[in-house]
Amino acid sequence: MNRTTFNWCIGLLLVSLYSVGQTAPVAATPPFEAEIQAFEKTDQTSPPPKKPIVFTGSSSIRLWENLANYFPEKTILQRGFGGSQLDDVLRYADRIIIPYHPKQVVLYAGENDIATGKVTGQQAFERFVALFVHVRQKLPHVLFTFISIKPSPSRRKFFPENDIANQLIKQYLAKRKHTQFVDIRPVMLTKEGQPVPELFKPDSLHMLPEGYQQWAKVLGPYLK
Repeated sequence: MNRTTFNWCIGLLLVSLYSVGQTAPVAATPPFEAEIQAFEKTDQTSPPPKKPIVFTGSSSIRLWENLANYFPEKTILQRGFGGSQLDDVLRYADRIIIPYHPKQVVLYAGENDIATGKVTGQQAFERFVALFVHVRQKLPHVLFTFISIKPSPSRRKFFPENDIANQLIKQYLAKRKHTQFVDIRPVMLTKEGQPVPELFKPDSLHMLPEGYQQWAKVLGPYLK
């Protein structure tokens, strides 16, 4: 064996030993994976209804206690996961929306995106469009309903960006078939344009039953 071949073999051996000693990187678990798996486990033990109205989005959906009772004549499937942003709903759409073949999708999301302080109203709108297009490609005829971003008192400084997102989404949906923009802001604001404090929990972010009662009154006529 000549020196060149010997050195090559030694180099190959060292690389092999180094590789063996390295631990393969573990892929990070995506946010909310546990919550999504919990939904899937529930579906296995209790099969979901056929052609439901799927409510999805962030904590305003997840924390809506007894949601189905507000609309007793409708078939409701609650698939909200708290803290989620529009990108998260898109990531899991093929697991918590599409498989149910819903007749209607009701979405509340976007508030958490903007509240990070890193996402503008325009960017939240763009995230919404990405989600909408994905769902529309998989479910061409589903009725898609967006609930406007609510005026949470604790996030008052984000109201201008929320308004931009709401307006852009409203205009976008107005040009598409089988869509609805449900504006819940009028019932959550005083005549002076301030949030009604009695609708919110002490954290001034999440809603009390009184808040959901207002939502139900506005949303009810839009449900299929």
